[in-house]
Amino acid sequence: MHDPAPSTARHPRRHPPSRPRRPSARGTTPLLALVLAAALTACGTSDTKAPATPAGLTAQAGSATTVHVMWQSPAPSDGVTSFLVFQADRLVRELPADKTMTDITGLTPQTAYAFTVRARDAAGNTSPAGAAASATTPAAKPEDRLPPTAPARTEGQPLGPTSARLTWAAATDDTGVTGYDVYQGDARIHTVGPGVTSTVLEGLRPDSVYTFTVRARDGADNSSPAGPAADVTTPPGPGQRTGTAPEDFTATASPGAVTLSWTPPATGRETSEYELYVNGRPTTVIQFGAGAVPTGRAEHRLTVAEPPGTVWTVKLRARLPDGTWGAFSAERRLVLGS
Repeated sequence: MHDPAPSTARHPRRHPPSRPRRPSARGTTPLLALVLAAALTACGTSDTKAPATPAGLTAQAGSATTVHVMWQSPAPSDGVTSFLVFQADRLVRELPADKTMTDITGLTPQTAYAFTVRARDAAGNTSPAGAAASATTPAAKPEDRLPPTAPARTEGQPLGPTSARLTWAAATDDTGVTGYDVYQGDARIHTVGPGVTSTVLEGLRPDSVYTFTVRARDGADNSSPAGPAADVTTPPGPGQRTGTAPEDFTATASPGAVTLSWTPPATGRETSEYELYVNGRPTTVIQFGAGAVPTGRAEHRLTVAEPPGTVWTVKLRARLPDGTWGAFSAERRLVLGS
């Protein structure tokens, strides 16, 4: 028996698996080409529209070495995230979008300065500068340590749902008043020049009670005590319900206690529940039980354990018949234990 002849058949050569080819523009279908073009266009899209230039720019010398700069914020639709304040062409402040005023310090007495403000959005777009606001610092009087007198009178009236006019009596100072600062609570919100005793405050909220005070400043940056407070209640805006804030709110401190008194809002029903804020934070809810709801003037007494001399600012708001909270009352400042 003969061995079988060796086979001459060859085994097929094994090739590595082919890699998928990337589509080329030449081999792409028209529909796929459109999809790819749209994707590339979307990836390259970016926000290139700059915010509007801040309006209402003012500059007022507060002392021999400081200038107070203020402006109005552009519309919320502009998406502003910060403001850039320039002295001439030099950036001197960068502030978050909720700040629309600043003090520029370290300046030279008897010197003219020009300021501009630009708005910037999240994409880095920056608005044009707009017209500059100028101010000249007065002469330095380093030995002046006597503050001006407090304005003796302050009056306010609403001009509409978002604005009010504030007027005050002129203050006096041995070296001259250089400006007046308007405060809402403990926050300075406006500054005007030395010869001004009236101003219009914009950007207020409808159906809200504001408590304003005014302080005078001199060239050495001495600030007077606050003048008497003026309450201003803005009316409701179009389509809003009538006023919902407690009226004529008072807060009186005595040893170990604080007595609150107010007139309930006219909602057409009994108001039995109020939320009390102390130093800007909700602290407690005041409730009047059935048969004890005041029909006229309401009063509530708080027992306090804080040490004498502690400063409180207090305000409250009412629970309305629909279950929501109404507008705040005026804010009152008091010193405990006195």
